Formats: sequence, C-alpha cells, structure tokens
Amino acid sequence: MRINNRWVIAIAGVFLQIALGAVYAWSVFRVPLAKQFGWSISEITLTFTISIFVLGFAAFFGGLWLNRKGPRIVALTGGALYGLGVFLASFSRDLWWLYFSYGVIGGIGLGFAYIVPVAVLVKWFPDRRGLITGIAVGGFGAGALITAPVATRLIQSVGVLSTFAYLGIAYLIVTLVSGFFMQNPPDGWKLEGWTPTATETSHRASHDFTLSEALKTWQWWALWLLLFLNTCAGISVISQEAPLFQELTKVSAIVAASMVGLASIGNAVGRVFWAWISDLITRRATFFVMFVAQVLLFWFFPNIVTASLMTIVTFVVLMCYGGGFGTMPAFAADYFGPKNVGPIYGLMLTAWGFASVFGPLLIAHMRETAGSYRGALHVIAGVMAISTLLPILVRPPRVAKRATTQRNGALPKEMVAIASRAKP
Repeated sequence: MRINNRWVIAIAGVFLQIALGAVYAWSVFRVPLAKQFGWSISEITLTFTISIFVLGFAAFFGGLWLNRKGPRIVALTGGALYGLGVFLASFSRDLWWLYFSYGVIGGIGLGFAYIVPVAVLVKWFPDRRGLITGIAVGGFGAGALITAPVATRLIQSVGVLSTFAYLGIAYLIVTLVSGFFMQNPPDGWKLEGWTPTATETSHRASHDFTLSEALKTWQWWALWLLLFLNTCAGISVISQEAPLFQELTKVSAIVAASMVGLASIGNAVGRVFWAWISDLITRRATFFVMFVAQVLLFWFFPNIVTASLMTIVTFVVLMCYGGGFGTMPAFAADYFGPKNVGPIYGLMLTAWGFASVFGPLLIAHMRETAGSYRGALHVIAGVMAISTLLPILVRPPRVAKRATTQRNGALPKEMVAIASRAKP
C-alpha cells in the first residue's frame, strides 16, 4: 500500500520509537528481579548494556537491509524480534536466558527498527531534517516515561516475569502496526515549493555517498567520535543518577528516585529541542554549544548541594545527551546525502553501543578509586572541553568533480580540452 502523506508516516515513526524507547525503563525491573532470583544489581543491569550494545551493531545491518529491500520489512522484522525478545524474557530462570532473550534478541530487534524512521523521515522532510528526526527519536526518549509507571503497576499486580509477557505482546502490536507505515518517497520525489537556502546548501553533501565512500572520509569518523563523546558524558550520569544524587545532596533514596524521573524528561525534550535548534544554527554550532554547556555543568556538578538545582542541572545534561541522538541523523544526511543514510548512520550508532559500555565503567571505576564522584565529573568536563574542537573543525566532505562526472558518464575536463584541440 502506497502512503503519500509524509505526516502520517512521521506519526507512525514516533509511535514506533516510543515502543522501542521502553527499553530505557529497564531500571524498574532491577529490584524485583534481584528479590525474586537473588541476582546482583550489576548482573541485572548488564542486560540493558547488552541490549544497547547489540542495538548499535544491529542498526548497521538493518540500514544495509533497508537499502536493499525497503524500510517496511526491516521495521516489521525489528518490531517482531523486539516484542519476541521481551516476551521470551518472561521464561527467565537463569541469567543467561535473560541476557539472550531481552539483551540479544530484543537488542537486534531494537537496532533493526530504530534505524527505519530515521532513514525514512530525512528523505520525506528535506526542509526540516533536524526537527523531524528529533521528534522521531524524541519518541524513543519518551518511551520510558510511559512504560515505567505501567510496568511498575504490572509488576505489583502480576509479578515481574508476567510483566515481561504482557509488555512483549504490547510492543509487538504497536511496532507491527507502526512499522507497516514505513516507506520511502517515490523515486524522483521532491518537496513541492521548497528549495534549500544558500546556507543549507553550503552545509550539505554535493552528492549521495555510498557507505564505502563515506568511510573513506575523515568526516564520518569525526561524526562517530562526536556521537561517542556526547553519549559517554550523558550515559555516565544516567548510569549513576540515584547514588550520585544521594551522595552530593544527601537526599533519601525515595527523593533521589523522584529526581531521576524528573531529570529523565530532559532526554526526550533535548532530542526535539536541539534538533530544532540545529535547523536554525547548523549542526556544527549545535554540538559546539552542547559541549560548552556540558563543560560548565560537569565542572560545577560536584559543588551542587540542593536537590532542586541538582535536578535542573541533570535535566540539562540529559537534554544534551538526547540532543546528540536528535541532531546526528540530520548531520549524517547533510554530510553524506539522504539516499544511503540507513547504513551510514546505522554504522555510526556503534558509537552508542561502545559509549554505553565505556561511560558507565569509567565513572564507576573512578568513583571506587577516589571515593567520590568529584574527580570523575571533572574528568568528563575536561573531555568535553577538548571535544569542542571537533565541531569547529569538521566540514562537509567534498569529492573531486572528475570522479562525480565520470560516474555520470561525462568527460573529465582534461579529455574535453584534448577533444576541443583535436577539432579541425
């Protein structure tokens, strides 16, 4: 079925991302699983780490598949695997099964389905690349806000394993329905009445890069590093929020939990806000501003002693964390063209997987070594300060016109000159 209304596709993409973003509600399962099976919090938390790590690599393969077979089959397969993985987690009796079902199967489904709305919507919305991808992945950030209270009530009424079963079925229904609407614009489609401004043109690729072409440019690696560094900073705080709040502000565990809930809204808000800003001031400037903000926030973080100010600061930190995911899809489409953004940005998401391992381990290790979070937070501030150089230096990749014209079947300039001299 052909759907030509781009806003219908956008709404379906948001619902798909909301269902996928429920993975961020994993923390509500930690204590119930620990009580029922006697597993440690770190062992249970590893399930979430596995799912995000697998997501990063699965998104790449999903992007490749999307280019060959279209977005709908990838979205439907991803949704089916995600729902199945969560459902199978309801049969967990051992950690390895939880890791395999929720972590591996669910993670593969997450990666396949996550890349689809991003790759599709940058093609349908060339006029609002940043905003539309920000709204889509903003749904991912908001998924936990909806799922966490629902899952908590289910756990209290039917138990943690049965909750996995109910949620798995719900995710399956939502992702399959939403995934059905995922499709690319028709060949040759152009947005009527819109032409890019001179500024937009200067920040966009001169042609659609293939994956192999993109990987040969230093800009692809620079964007990967931008995403990795930004994600490391934010996810290090996410992994330690409750104990961090308790140590610095001396609040109770209950108050810390409510602070976590309020601050986590920033993840969803930042994905839309910074993506929207990036359409106005460019992606490069947006990352620069986010990095500078985080330098200041992380440096003064250890000196905050009031719960209200701590919540606000953490909210802004998580806005920057979410802003990286909201802005980077449009950044990749700008620099490498929208045609192959699925595999190009899909592979870039491996930065998310590596950061989800490196960031939490770094802050946890430094906390244990130093006995406080002060040193770790100052190190992150220093890393963010150095990171500000990247958005200043990065520029759109340009290819030699000779290579481009030869691909299009035209003669290079040198051959044109020879031919003209050879004329009688």
